[in-house]
Amino acid sequence: MNKIGVLTSGGDSPGMNAAIRAVVRCGIEAGLEVWGIERGYEGLLDGELRQMDRSSVGDILHRGGTILKTARSERFMEARWIDKAAEMLATFGIGGLVVIGGDGSLRGGLELAQRGIRVMGLPGTIDNDLHYTDFTIGFDTAVSTVLEAISKIRDTSSSHDRTTVIEVMGRRCGDIALYAALAGGAESVLVPEMPEDINMVCRKIIEGSNRGKLHSIIIKAEGTGTPATELTRLIEERTGKETRLVVLSYLQRGGSPTLNDRMLATLCAAKAVELLAEEGQEAESKAIGIVDGHIMAYELGAALEVKRAFRRELYELINVLSK
Repeated sequence: MNKIGVLTSGGDSPGMNAAIRAVVRCGIEAGLEVWGIERGYEGLLDGELRQMDRSSVGDILHRGGTILKTARSERFMEARWIDKAAEMLATFGIGGLVVIGGDGSLRGGLELAQRGIRVMGLPGTIDNDLHYTDFTIGFDTAVSTVLEAISKIRDTSSSHDRTTVIEVMGRRCGDIALYAALAGGAESVLVPEMPEDINMVCRKIIEGSNRGKLHSIIIKAEGTGTPATELTRLIEERTGKETRLVVLSYLQRGGSPTLNDRMLATLCAAKAVELLAEEGQEAESKAIGIVDGHIMAYELGAALEVKRAFRRELYELINVLSK
């Protein structure tokens, strides 16, 4: 193998640029040509490929988003288009591909792997919902962004003796809400992994007010049952406390990546290039992540089937600390 490609797919996450930088520079150091594919699988289907050199990735380590741009591709869900994508890589002589993205992106990489392309999957998603790895690239930055918002919202909530519901991303995985609630001192957290109990949330707000608390912060993952606007109305109605809703939305995706995300992205990307440069069994398609502080590589298909138990002990600790 003397040519590899790199793409970012799905939702962007802080640290993607750090990963691209490491793929390009480690690849060149290993004697490989590195080709950047713009707009993910959609750009691959349209032939949006360009050879990259060291200067292509200068001054991007600290930047959020992705210089290769990203997209979601409906075409790539069909077998005939996946075949075309594999043919496009063959046309350019690219035998190995680094895919940076979430579950859907890595499953797309698995389809290409079954068509003879060596694929290295890097966990690029703020949701922390790839369960073969302890953390995903972008998760730490997203939680840090939420924590910054909590601190600012708490100031105004205290001034007005107000309850604030903060909705964060997380349709099926509540880790952003869970970690932000624990580190941010929230009164309650609502996550899709646990049953929703609005009465308990309201009871804690009332009990806190009776003890003299000046504010209450409720963190809600977007994937929980009751819509955020309805939840806010119910809390105000049942507690008698003025309640406001703040939806952080895409604010969580942006910003300069934290130390943890820069390190994770760089080390995973370096491992990906190392494996692609090797011959034989060790160069098969892999998913790369971090487990107990160590960069690990697992067979791609098996990694995507790993199930992880929800960290209920953190959820229960939030309830203890907020009393």
